[in-house]
Amino acid sequence: MLKPLGDRVILEVTQEEEKTVGGLVLASAAKEKPQTAKVVAVGEGNVLENGQKSPMPVAVGDMVMFEKYSGTEVKYDGSEYLIIAAKDIMAIVE
Repeated sequence: MLKPLGDRVILEVTQEEEKTVGGLVLASAAKEKPQTAKVVAVGEGNVLENGQKSPMPVAVGDMVMFEKYSGTEVKYDGSEYLIIAAKDIMAIVE
């Protein structure tokens, strides 16, 4: 598995099929980019001026909402992931 560095987080983006009210499935070009994902790996945090590491705001397994066009998409072992900075995570979905 990939191990993120610093304050980076690796997300597995949920791909939901979108349908119209009439039941038509939207083409991928018509869909908005998903903004929720499951955290699959978390970095150790940034090193602060006093030498300690800042705690990460999320943990593996959390469902999160992130900024729409943030991060870098990567493929690894046949799966697609999104690597983003912790600051781009807006909320934890409970």
